[in-house]
Amino acid sequence: MVNFTNKALPRIADAVFTTDFSGETLDVRDTLRSLSFFWQTTEGVLIEKRFSFDPQTYKIKLDVILNNTSMQSFEETFAVSLVNSGPEDARQFSFEGPFAFVDNKLEEVKVKDLDEKNTLTGNISWAGVTDQYFMCAIIPEESSAATVRLSHNTEENLVEVKYIQPGKQLAPGAKQQLEYSLYMGPKKISVLESNGSNLDKAINFGFFDLIAKPCLWLMNAIYRVIPNFGIAIILLTIMFKIIFWPLGTKSYKSMAEMKRLQPLMADIRLKYKDDKKKMNEEIMGLYKTYKVNPMSGCLPMVVQIPVFFAFYRMLYGSIELRHAPFLWWINDLSAPDRLFSFGFTVPMMTPPYGIPVLTIIMGATMFLQQKLSLSLISSGFSGFCGFSAFTGFSFF
Repeated sequence: MVNFTNKALPRIADAVFTTDFSGETLDVRDTLRSLSFFWQTTEGVLIEKRFSFDPQTYKIKLDVILNNTSMQSFEETFAVSLVNSGPEDARQFSFEGPFAFVDNKLEEVKVKDLDEKNTLTGNISWAGVTDQYFMCAIIPEESSAATVRLSHNTEENLVEVKYIQPGKQLAPGAKQQLEYSLYMGPKKISVLESNGSNLDKAINFGFFDLIAKPCLWLMNAIYRVIPNFGIAIILLTIMFKIIFWPLGTKSYKSMAEMKRLQPLMADIRLKYKDDKKKMNEEIMGLYKTYKVNPMSGCLPMVVQIPVFFAFYRMLYGSIELRHAPFLWWINDLSAPDRLFSFGFTVPMMTPPYGIPVLTIIMGATMFLQQKLSLSLISSGFSGFCGFSAFTGFSFF
C-alpha cells in the first residue's frame, strides 16, 4: 500500500486505481511481466504504481511514478506499507514479528513492545515482518535516511510496517519516480544472499548466531553430497562428538580420579564433621596431593552446552528442514514424528496425533541413563557435577 503523510495530496487512502491490464490473470512463468495502476488526484497529480514480476526471484519490483500536471508545486512525504499477520504464539522459540535492518544492524521488535517502540530511524536497508520460515520486506532501491513506523491491530492480529522517506518538491510539469522492491519468500540464506540488500542478515539465531550459522553452512554442505537432511543432521552430530571427544575423555578421567578419592574424602568428612573450615582445608589438600581438579569434570561439559544449544536453535529455524523427508514414517523433519494417525485428540500432545516413536525411544534411553546413574551413586560415587553433566549430554 502507498500513501502520503503530509496531506498535500489527500484521499489517496480511499483512491480507486484503474489499470491498463485487460486479462483476468497475469501469467508470470517464463518472462518478466509488469502490471500498472493509475489514479489522478483532483489537484492534478497523476500517480502510477507499476509492479514488475520476475519468475526467477521472490522479489517484486515496485515503481511509483508521480507526474505533476497541475500549475502548482507539491511536497509530500511518501510511505510504502506492508501488512502481515502477527505471531499466533508469543512463546515461540525464534523471533516472529516486525524487524528492520537499520544502520547495518538488525532491529527486532516484539509485538508486545510496539506500544513503547514503534518508530525506527536511521539508514534503512529494508524493513518487514517475519515468521519462523518466511518473511516479507520493503527494500528501497538505495538505502538512505528514513523512518519505519510499526503498529499492531490486536483485534485482527495484523502487523503493519510503514517505510517513510523524506519528501521532495514536485514542480509543475515535473516527474518523480520512487523505486522499491518487495521481497516475499523463504528465509533461506542462499536465496537471501542472491537478492542482495543485506537480506541475509534477516537470518538471526540470537545469542547463538556465531555458532549456529557455521552449523547451518555445514548441514547444507553435507546435504549437497548426501541429499537427505536427516542423514546430514546425524553426520553433523557425529562430527561434534568426534570434535568433543578429547573433552569427554578428560571428564571420564576426572570422574575416575574423583571416584578413587571418595573413601578418603568420606574419612575426612567423618573426622572433621564438627569443623567445616578444617574439613574444606583437608579436602583441598587432598586434591593438591593427588593433583586432581574437582572442576575438570564440569568444565568440558560447560564448553559443549552452547554448541548444542546453537545446534538446536539452528535446526528449529532452518527452512531447509520444512517438509524435508527422512526415513520411513518421518516425512517432515520440522514436525513432530508420528506413526499412524489417530482420529481423536490426545491431551498434552501437539497435533498431529499419533504414536511419538522417537519420543518413546528418547524416554527409554533417559530411563536407562538414570538407572545407571543410581547404580553408580549407590556404589559410593556421588556429589560430582561432571557425571550429571555427562548423563545429560545425550539429551541435546
